[in-house]
Parts: sequence; structure tokens; C-alpha cells
Amino acid sequence: MAKAKLKTRENQQSVAAFLNGIEPAERRKDAKKVLAMMKKLTGTKPKMWGDTMIGFGKYHYKYDSGREGEMLKIGFSPRKTALSLYIMTGFEKHVELMKKLGKYKTGKSCLYIKKLSDVDEEVLQEIAQDSWDAMNKKYGTH
Repeated sequence: MAKAKLKTRENQQSVAAFLNGIEPAERRKDAKKVLAMMKKLTGTKPKMWGDTMIGFGKYHYKYDSGREGEMLKIGFSPRKTALSLYIMTGFEKHVELMKKLGKYKTGKSCLYIKKLSDVDEEVLQEIAQDSWDAMNKKYGTH
């Protein structure tokens, strides 16, 4: 049986070109602010993952089932319905910060924000920094 190929992989597409094509303008402006925040806190260059995700760093995972691959350590995607931030460590360790964040929804490791103005950007940065640091501690800085 052939191994399934992951759709979400790091690629050489232009982050700037992708962001410049985001509509509406407010979502594009928010995405550029998140890009600047993540560049500053990670100290790494952004890379496109798939067609719509912007990621920083990467790590190798392997499940008990034998399935393995690479994924971004932190990232985001300016989707139509919300700005999705990928906080790979999840939100359980951020309970107190989440209370201060503002208006949002979460999935397992996704933070969905309609508009950046709906949240406290300093709290968002603190959550992102904590997640980045935890991922580097667990998987190294390569």
C-alpha cells in the first residue's frame, strides 16, 4: 500500500505574494501584523505550508501507528471566516492568559480570531511565545 502524501508541507511559495492577495484589506492588515509578531518572536523566516498556511520552524513527529512527518512549530492562516493561529502546544497551559485574551474560539491547537482588534495583542504574543519556547524545548531549535 502506498503511503499517503501530506498536503500540508513546507514549500517555496512566496509568503509576501500570498499575503498581498488576501481580501478583505482588514484581514490582510491583520495577517501582516501577525506575521511581524511571529517573525520577531521566533527569529526565523516564514515559510508557506500548503497553499494557505504560514509557518515558522518545523518539527518531526512520529505516531505509535508509524505515521510520521514534519509540521510547523507555530504559524497562522488568514482564512475567510477567521484568522487561524496554530498554537501547537494547545491551550490547557494558558488558561489564565486565555481569560485575558478577548473574543476568540479554539480547536485542539487552533486559535480562531475574527479580527485582531477583538483580542489583546500583548496576551496573544505571550501565548505565542510560550508555545514557541515549549516546542523548541521539546523538539530542539533545528
